[in-house]
Amino acid sequence: MKGEPQVSEKVKLLIAVLALQFCYAGFHIVSRAALNIGVSKVVFPVYRNILALVLLAPFAYFLEKKDRPPLSFSLLVQFFLLALCGITANQGFYLLGLYYLSPTYASAIQNSVPAITFAMAAALRLEQLNIKRRYGLAKVVGTVVSIGGATIISLYKGPPLLHHSIKLGAISSVDPILNWTLGCVYILGNCIAWSGWMVLQVPVLKKYPARLSLTTFTCFFGLIQFIIIAAFTENDMERWKVHSGEELLTILYAGLVASGVAFSLQIWCIDRGGPLFAAVFQPVQTVVVAIMAAIMFGDQLYSGGIIGSILIMVGLYFVLWGKSQEKKAGNQEKEKDLTRHLLEEENSHKYVAPAADIP
Repeated sequence: MKGEPQVSEKVKLLIAVLALQFCYAGFHIVSRAALNIGVSKVVFPVYRNILALVLLAPFAYFLEKKDRPPLSFSLLVQFFLLALCGITANQGFYLLGLYYLSPTYASAIQNSVPAITFAMAAALRLEQLNIKRRYGLAKVVGTVVSIGGATIISLYKGPPLLHHSIKLGAISSVDPILNWTLGCVYILGNCIAWSGWMVLQVPVLKKYPARLSLTTFTCFFGLIQFIIIAAFTENDMERWKVHSGEELLTILYAGLVASGVAFSLQIWCIDRGGPLFAAVFQPVQTVVVAIMAAIMFGDQLYSGGIIGSILIMVGLYFVLWGKSQEKKAGNQEKEKDLTRHLLEEENSHKYVAPAADIP
């Protein structure tokens, strides 16, 4: 009887992490559809971040009302820089890359984010780099393999694997303009910005540990930055109008599901299963995107992309395995230190006790 709640908790966690990957997979498809319909690459993230801000702000205000440290000018500057990296550059590069690339390969390249994050953290000495241990070597090898896979996707397209694509129905009204190398470069920019955002969060969270509030402030400054960009690039008011139900659906999905529901699911999964558990399932997203993109857009798979995607996934698991083993080794060291400390205390008490009995 005691084991049943644990099993149900694991099932809930598995369902949640799979739902998270489906949410993000849907975002790739919806974003591609929005671009094909003709939604502006600047207006789209403005509306997305407005919806996300409206959704997150009340939760951040009420749930972290007692936990928020006081704001300072220094913190606001750091929030602004986090937004520049994690919202503006991240979302901007993603949409630019997706405009020239298929959703399948955009998702595949994003699997290199854990490896790029490790490389950045190691360069800033926020991550240990111990190649004398197996887990340290695994993280380095995984990083090199992942980045190599992303490079192969960018530079080598290769022959198509399926000469006859399946396309049940097109959401798009305009054929996608594909530029393989340029699209890959933009998506790599998206991955670097995403990784940089996660690395930069570490020192900021130490000063401002209210995670929901931090995300809300980041979203707010990202929205301001996109509005400033839009003021110079989108002067035509027609581009700001929602002309169809399809456009409205893509914007609502991006704001409510991709930024709201997915964010909540991600926090819950990381809290219950840890960041490694959530990251292990990331390739599921790529598989789902590949199937959906082939059915809805008739996306073609190319040998270079498949080779690169496999290398990225192999590298991802090397990095995750290394992180997992490193964590276990760290916990074992702590246990040894605690045991040693307790034995020393016990020995000291044994030594003092006879002297206390001397009259």
